[in-house]
Amino acid sequence: MLNVIWLVMILTAVVTGCFTGRLHEVILAAMESAKFAFNLAFGLTAVMCLWLGLLKIAEAAGLVALLTRALRPVLIRLFPEVLPEDPAMGAMTMNLAANMLGLGNAATPFGLKAMQALEKINPIPGIATNTMCTFVALHSSNLQIVPTTAIALLAVSGASHPTDIVLPLLLSSVCTVFTAVVVSKILGRSVRLFGRRVPEQEVL
Repeated sequence: MLNVIWLVMILTAVVTGCFTGRLHEVILAAMESAKFAFNLAFGLTAVMCLWLGLLKIAEAAGLVALLTRALRPVLIRLFPEVLPEDPAMGAMTMNLAANMLGLGNAATPFGLKAMQALEKINPIPGIATNTMCTFVALHSSNLQIVPTTAIALLAVSGASHPTDIVLPLLLSSVCTVFTAVVVSKILGRSVRLFGRRVPEQEVL
């Protein structure tokens, strides 16, 4: 669908440029936009490589493991249905740790592993459990201590003080995480009270 939208936009720009006699300006604008996109992607890649390297150093120094151990007691209370030694717990912990460091790209594989592990212990395969829904809400709202990607984007775009967003983003992410967890727990409890359990033969 996105390919169709982009194709329509490009064709509309070219046709409009032809009819208005400004096709040359359309071509110049396309070249300038391509140049800006390349510079942005290249600069962002460099900054992300720097932060990923720092993350590897932190991992080797034991900081990531320390953060993981700090998160585990909280996750055990948030997800009482999952055993502490279950692979899903470890994947969820690493996912949230990566999100807290602002490394969304690194967090995604752990999130996928966590959902696969949660599906293995799902009593009704194919139907999302309350644990899955809470984890998705927690992953989407994600508490960010160091917004790596946002800082990188601001730095590449020429912001004079790209780190000024750290405190506001930390406060806003705390609010979003709290709201996401509370709402997911309330909805999960209401589903248990008023919801209909789906028989296994309906899950096809």
